[in-house]
Amino acid sequence: MKYVSKVTVLITISIMFACTGNNKEQEMKEDDFNYVLEQFADLRILRYQVPGFEDLSPDQKKLLYYLGQAALCGRDILWDQNGRYNLAVRQTLENIYETYSGDRETDEFKNFVTYLKRVWFSNGIYHHYSSDKITPEISEEYFRKLVEKSNANNLPQIEGMSKEESLEKIIKVIFDERYLPKKVSQDASKDLVANSAVNFYDEGITEKEVTSYYNSIRDIHDNTPVSYGLNTRITKNENGEIVEIPWKSGSIYGEAIDRIISWLNKAHEVAETEQQKEGIEKLIEYYKTGDLETWDEYNIIWVNDTSRVDFVNGFIEIYSDPLGMKASWESVVNFKDIEATKRTEIIAQNAQWFEDNSPVDNRFKKEEVKGVSAKVITVTMLGGDCYPHTPIGINLPNAGWIRKDHGSKSVTIENITYSYHQANLSSGFLEEFSFDSAQIELEKKYGYLTNNLHTDLHECLGHGSGKVLEGVTDDALKNYYSPLEETRADLFALYYIMDPKMIELGLLPNEEAPKAQYISYIRNGLMTQLKRIEPGNDIQQAHMRNRQLISKWCYEKGKKDDIIEKVNRDGKTYFVINDYNKLRELLGDLLAEVQRIKSEGDYEAGKVLVETYGVKVDPELHKEVLKRFEKLNLAAYSGFVNPDYELIEKNGEIIDIKVKYVDDYAKQMLNYSKNYSYLPVMN
Repeated sequence: MKYVSKVTVLITISIMFACTGNNKEQEMKEDDFNYVLEQFADLRILRYQVPGFEDLSPDQKKLLYYLGQAALCGRDILWDQNGRYNLAVRQTLENIYETYSGDRETDEFKNFVTYLKRVWFSNGIYHHYSSDKITPEISEEYFRKLVEKSNANNLPQIEGMSKEESLEKIIKVIFDERYLPKKVSQDASKDLVANSAVNFYDEGITEKEVTSYYNSIRDIHDNTPVSYGLNTRITKNENGEIVEIPWKSGSIYGEAIDRIISWLNKAHEVAETEQQKEGIEKLIEYYKTGDLETWDEYNIIWVNDTSRVDFVNGFIEIYSDPLGMKASWESVVNFKDIEATKRTEIIAQNAQWFEDNSPVDNRFKKEEVKGVSAKVITVTMLGGDCYPHTPIGINLPNAGWIRKDHGSKSVTIENITYSYHQANLSSGFLEEFSFDSAQIELEKKYGYLTNNLHTDLHECLGHGSGKVLEGVTDDALKNYYSPLEETRADLFALYYIMDPKMIELGLLPNEEAPKAQYISYIRNGLMTQLKRIEPGNDIQQAHMRNRQLISKWCYEKGKKDDIIEKVNRDGKTYFVINDYNKLRELLGDLLAEVQRIKSEGDYEAGKVLVETYGVKVDPELHKEVLKRFEKLNLAAYSGFVNPDYELIEKNGEIIDIKVKYVDDYAKQMLNYSKNYSYLPVMN
């Protein structure tokens, strides 16, 4: 899974980590490339470079281009999945932006533009991290005036409604805070399906109905189960019975999927290896049939494909489903960074040692670790749920039995982490939240290295470690699966990054380096990530719950030994680690318990752990954090525009492709809406 945020799944390097060091223990210097395009609300738009693209062969460039086009063709699928009215809302907002004839210099219009940019960023009207409905800082009355002075011919018409009725529905969706207020509900005291606006379930469907349906069709004794419900919408037939409608060619999202298939066919013509061709053929077959056994067959081929050019394309991550079954559409197109991959290859080659020496109970360890491959990649195109906000690491496939029997493929996206790093230089974050100059220097010297290494360990080994007991299914932990799985992978990385084995393998220069990761992680989990939470709210997002769970649990359990000390100096709070070795022991203890919970499918224990340590926010500390961030003027989240690619042709043939770096966020979003919109406004 992504499992690195989206750490994409999914630790996202942002201002919360503010890493500023490199692998050679020298402070990295800012280069001349303009990484930051603009900042608005709590968001920042960045660019990433594609180093090494010019050195690829013509066929490799064409392969990346075709796969990149396939990535863009699925954009509207993700928008519709995020909310049934998102495409209609987007069309309305973009029509205003492009055709409004009134005064564009007023504060109200600028607030409208900010709202549109936020909706673009989140692929819909729900915040990409909190999943709360985004509140526009304009009145409904002003919005109606915007519509009146815009081209009425371009307004969307929802099926079964007149244009006037459609507009009223869109206004209700945007401005009525009580109507479909949250994309994903994680409140276990309420019906998770009925209280989630995500478009995986038709209106009126309940959690009990969905759970009963899947319990009735699932074979718990199947050792190679398909990923039930991964690529379907739940509805009811004329008899009131629960049925699934697949997302495939000729069905829901078929218009976009057919476009994806057409570009995959072009990619097939220039695939690097026969195995890659076979994989693309199998992916096309899956998109045509919607068959989940075919999806598993594709993933087995993919995980063993070692081609330099690689890609992810499909319904993959389940973070947006309150029941943790249905997947959002996404794509990442990339090629291997051969030099940087040497680091991850060392980790993969020693996977069995890490598994054998894990602090978890032997019952939950893999006797034989199979097929672990890891590499560092350069991304060339982001799509769907990976755009514009993206993971910095990926570990796939998600099916537990495939990982166990065939292995997994892990990547660290280093041109993305480098962009984050460069954008964060001289932000003032470290100076504000570090306890002393020694912490600052430690993070400047080793932060970039240890953050990348944390991602390597998290993705390559953390998610692939351990095993579940026979009969335990992936959905046993329900809505707590994602935060607990992220917790498990982070704990694995944190536990081992302090191990002497890291120095022995040449991955770290000395025992001081990993302290930089412990400092930044604990500070973020206990304090600085609160920048992303609105006052009075609980933590909802899986990765944020995971980071607070780990940090708060270790802080509370280590109080008697003063392992982590909470210090107040000059009215500011700091968390100071007094004993790194004892902190590592605590991390090992928690890893053992979280692995037990996953292996046994212990829902109640998982619920207690998440709810006790990962959800509630200290209101006074939260208030302080927001105040300290306010003076820094730093966005809480970052996302990216993609590069464009210019085709160089001769006699109708592509002879070369050039990278063109985009410098206008709105222009790219409007271009994508114009050229890659294949779905009706309601699906």
